Amino acid sequence: MQKKLSELAVGSKAVIVSLEDEELVLKLMEMGFLQGEEITVEQIAPLGDPISVMVAGYQVSLRINEAETIIVEI
Repeated sequence: MQKKLSELAVGSKAVIVSLEDEELVLKLMEMGFLQGEEITVEQIAPLGDPISVMVAGYQVSLRINEAETIIVEI
């Protein structure tokens, strides 16, 4: 089942399928968001933005609009 990263709850694990925003692709890839990489949602801020995820052995904070461009497979 495919979802946007922004739709996952804390503790959810998924695998990155694709990155949808052409403007953010290079930035996200440099941070370790590569197709096939496992990702875990670590924390979500009280108002929902930003979210903290674990990817490629790093903890990364993303704005919710960035997380909406990352498609994952649960």
